[in-house]
Amino acid sequence: MNTVLRRARNPVILLALVAAALVASPVVAPTEAARWRAQAARVTITRDDWGIPHVRGRTDADAVFGMIFAQAEDDFPRIEANYLTALGRTAEADGEDAVWADLRQRLFVDPAELKTQYAASPPWLRGLMQAWADGLNYYLSTHPQTKPRVLTRFEPWMALSFTEGSIGGDIERVSLSDLKTFYGTPTPPTPEELGSVPREPSGSNGIAIAPRLTANGHALLLINPHTSFYFRSEAQMTSGEGLDAYGASTWGQFFIYQGFNAKAGWMHTSATVDNVDEFAERIVRRGGGYAYRYGKATRPVSTGRVTLRFRKPDGSVGERGFTIFRTHHGPIVAMKGGRWIATALMWKPVAALEQSYLRTKATDLGEYLKVAALKANASNDTLFADAKGEIAFLMPQFMPIRDDRFDYTRPVDGSDPATDWRGLHTLPSLPSVLNPRTGWAHNTNDWPWSAAGPDSPKPADYPRYMDQIGGNARGVHADLLLAGKAGWTAETLRNAAFDPYLPAFARLLPGLIDAWKALAVDDPRRPSLAVPISLLASWDHRWGYDSVATSLAVFWGDELWREVGTFAQAERLNVPDYIATRVGPDAKLAALTAAIRRLDTDFGSWRTPWKTINRFQRLDDAIAPHFDDARGSVPVPFTSAQWGSLASFGAKTWPGTKRYYGTSGNSFVAVVEFGPRVKAAAVMAGGQSGDVRSPHFSDQVSHYAQGKLRPVYFYADELTGHVERRYRPGS
Repeated sequence: MNTVLRRARNPVILLALVAAALVASPVVAPTEAARWRAQAARVTITRDDWGIPHVRGRTDADAVFGMIFAQAEDDFPRIEANYLTALGRTAEADGEDAVWADLRQRLFVDPAELKTQYAASPPWLRGLMQAWADGLNYYLSTHPQTKPRVLTRFEPWMALSFTEGSIGGDIERVSLSDLKTFYGTPTPPTPEELGSVPREPSGSNGIAIAPRLTANGHALLLINPHTSFYFRSEAQMTSGEGLDAYGASTWGQFFIYQGFNAKAGWMHTSATVDNVDEFAERIVRRGGGYAYRYGKATRPVSTGRVTLRFRKPDGSVGERGFTIFRTHHGPIVAMKGGRWIATALMWKPVAALEQSYLRTKATDLGEYLKVAALKANASNDTLFADAKGEIAFLMPQFMPIRDDRFDYTRPVDGSDPATDWRGLHTLPSLPSVLNPRTGWAHNTNDWPWSAAGPDSPKPADYPRYMDQIGGNARGVHADLLLAGKAGWTAETLRNAAFDPYLPAFARLLPGLIDAWKALAVDDPRRPSLAVPISLLASWDHRWGYDSVATSLAVFWGDELWREVGTFAQAERLNVPDYIATRVGPDAKLAALTAAIRRLDTDFGSWRTPWKTINRFQRLDDAIAPHFDDARGSVPVPFTSAQWGSLASFGAKTWPGTKRYYGTSGNSFVAVVEFGPRVKAAAVMAGGQSGDVRSPHFSDQVSHYAQGKLRPVYFYADELTGHVERRYRPGS
């Protein structure tokens, strides 16, 4: 059917062929097929020369229909995978081992509740959710060669399971080992949970610059999410109802998560606030069930039943049932110190989806803040800029009010009513920054206290729970680049986003060098380490393709990371801070010796340039990454964000490899200028398509590695001469 459609030229013939295919499908009612065809006729998808879809519909719902259809064309497996995660159904595809992640999700996500909330949601939002489901189902009906693993049909209420843009989001903070220990069998923490395995910091960079600091008087915005690669799709959504947004959307979602419209732009970074809390409950037996103490009274522990399906090795379906427990604080997820642990987090799916969508239509800061008043954003800081010249750093708006006497970074006593959440903070009471006098604002997943230099909020003015992590090396880097600078252009902001300085090593290496200098004259480590130490002492702490010092420093840092990561996590310190303040001279020197030995063994010499080690490789369309040293790859000069590189490339060795291959970090980068006409340039990891046969599977790799941004075609006249294909969904 698809070959015939591609060869057809007459739109009447095209629609007739699609209609015949839909009616012939045994799972599609004729009335439903007619509705889909009618909506498809109101949508145009224009693919530019990078394969990026520019979707236009008569209404917002039409644009949603077309946008999700285009996403499915590019990578339906990732859409399905995200919704299997969000709905707690991954085990139905991946087998019984995935049951625990599904159980974690289902402690919070109840399909029956979502259906009820869908029915009660505003009509305009129901219309968008219906269009979303219709677009996906229309895609499946017109692409019979696509074989879903589980989700053969999408229902509109399913959109409420995934509303904030980050898959799993706050729910993923719940330890699977703790959950399995409580509801299954005793399970020790994984190396990842303990922090002993180097793990790329999650999060993003955002920078907003006011017109008075720019060369042409236009506000600038850096959009730089750090996620797993191929996690987001790029698109433009336009409608006759005022929608015109461009940027990155997470596979399966129908809103632009990080992007801009003609007048305003928004960049989300993962916040360091503490708004997911654990309550240690005092449990007592009551009859055949349980109760928990609360003040001077006891309350019954609520129970429920969750049945999860899973795929067996022979392809048949098995089931596992769990009795789950809940207090008014939230579901029970663990036991610690003999106390049941309940987790409290935001779960407002309707308001969250409203906020995620409506902010894409805000054209200035005032309108954006009106949408933010829904208070359904729990995990995202926001960097904002608009054509009026306003900029802002905004804290997450879902911020529970708590008694600051308690340390909410650890489980608090759930039996003490004083620990309860007491409503939400007002927006003015949050440590946000609007139009700072410095003329810039940034966030690198660090505390809000350095968001705008001297115009940043002061920690003494706010509760402790406004930050639980502190600063980081990327924040130091951003401060150095922004403070006292003027004359910014889109190009100099791009240069800043890829500035090669690594402030963590600038801070850490003097301690290593001093440790070597302090060695006794007859210590054998003096001559054996003299040349590597000399190289590091003369290094400018800047990554580069040909830099041997980068290779040596990263291997040294990674060696220490493996040694001290568990201890750093236990003390709630990031790894560079722990190395700087807790690691002694001998351990630093031993790590350097180990790094040299490893480079010699794996690459033939410790004098190996960074480009030989740090690589980008995309072999196929598998969602789970795998790599091969014997196959082609592209060198990448930037490093892990852990060392302060704003351009993040989370890379490591993989089974059977000696080289480092990246799987996370810079996933989408855009620089936006808000003049009379918005101008932007962008790049994404790999390419737009998840189909290895597509020319857009890896056509952006060289641009990505070089930090070279391509023009964004926001306006129709910019698209002229760059159109690869224009069509209706299904044709």
